[in-house]
Amino acid sequence: MSEDHFYLELCENPVQFEHASSVNNVFFDEANKQVFAVRSGGATGVVVKGPDDKSSVAFRMDDKGEVKCIKFSIGNKILAVQRTLKSVDFINFIPDYPHTEFTQECKTKNASVLGFCWTNWNEIVFITDQGIEFYQVLPDRRSLKQLKSQSISVNWYQFCPETCVLLLSTTVQGNVLQPFVFKSGTMSKMSKFEIELPVVPKPAKLSLSERDIAMATIYGQLFVMYLKHHSRTANSPSAEVVLYHLPREGSCKKSHVLNLNTTGKFALNVVDNLVVVHHQSSQTSLIFDIKLKEPDCAVNTHQPVLPARSIHPYRIPLAGPAVVPSQPPVPCQLY
Repeated sequence: MSEDHFYLELCENPVQFEHASSVNNVFFDEANKQVFAVRSGGATGVVVKGPDDKSSVAFRMDDKGEVKCIKFSIGNKILAVQRTLKSVDFINFIPDYPHTEFTQECKTKNASVLGFCWTNWNEIVFITDQGIEFYQVLPDRRSLKQLKSQSISVNWYQFCPETCVLLLSTTVQGNVLQPFVFKSGTMSKMSKFEIELPVVPKPAKLSLSERDIAMATIYGQLFVMYLKHHSRTANSPSAEVVLYHLPREGSCKKSHVLNLNTTGKFALNVVDNLVVVHHQSSQTSLIFDIKLKEPDCAVNTHQPVLPARSIHPYRIPLAGPAVVPSQPPVPCQLY
């Protein structure tokens, strides 16, 4: 197939890291675009790699149990590590500050920490199953100061680093979403909204998965994207992606529907304001442009702007002293 038959390709410089194994855990931080390879709980090394060489860091930390989540604050200033359901540990990486660990337990009684998100270089939000706790980290004092908290039943969460918006899944079915926005020490509640489920289960049970929700900024506007799967009972012939526009002020409204014209497993990306939907079984990707719309239409329905095509094949170059020069690059599994 000639070069003209591909719309999408991977960048030329992949981030290479040691694969996940019984002794090596791998984590990805969406906010800083960093891959963490944690060997033996950190005792035999933590290697952090980002899109450029400047963000690469290597260090060791005491093995205090299995790492559940690990992320740097902006600028690699403070490292946060979650090892238990009750607390998060912190290590200073600011020059001339003590490198010793300090810990913050979640303050809500009987709550379990689902995860955490850095909202600034020294501000962090803990998400628990019973709400959120917003803290300022004081690296010189090796302690945290609580800025605000909110009690709310949480199933799962999503975070958009570009806009500092946190989305919480609430209610038994999980389809009522409550957004919060963070800005320089403040936490503001935005209007909650409901995702229309294809089928309402009886009795009620968790029906909206975090795998089917993504947030993205498209043409300067924040959207919540819902991957609505085909439902035999609802008489919907194919899956679709429903876009809800989430403004800073006012209510969230359903604004676009992307027809996928097929069923199966999908993944979503936004590249240059275009929504790209990857379909696993056909190993092809669909491209949508929400700017191509009808004027004065409340909900716009879109078809792909181009025929489905695969991502350009990619071969991973093998590097390192153990590699024989004649060894060919390894094909990368793209779907």
